[in-house]
Amino acid sequence: MFSRSPRRGIFGSTAVDWQRSFDDENILYATPSCGYCRAVKHLLTKKGATLIEVDVSEDFKRRHEMIARPFGRRTVPQIFINGSHVGGYDELAELQREAKLDALLAEVAAVAPAPGE
Repeated sequence: MFSRSPRRGIFGSTAVDWQRSFDDENILYATPSCGYCRAVKHLLTKKGATLIEVDVSEDFKRRHEMIARPFGRRTVPQIFINGSHVGGYDELAELQREAKLDALLAEVAAVAPAPGE
């Protein structure tokens, strides 16, 4: 479900070309010690979402990238779905409570290219 930042590999790693644009990707900026980050991963894994997890705990370049994104903040987790800023755990949980998260994830899945395209 999750691709990991190749920087630290604490949770495992997947080769990611960090030079490409993440405008159409689902990104989770996180740290290994963050309980809210784990809660986000748990919720989105249950929903079947695919995200690229970026560990910003010791990678200042990735942390700056997170902050520099539109609406990017300094705290983790920061969630971007299909390039749009969702916010942190509180905002994601609110989407879930309001029954909007499934629709958002379904919308993303509908516009995602089929494997091999």
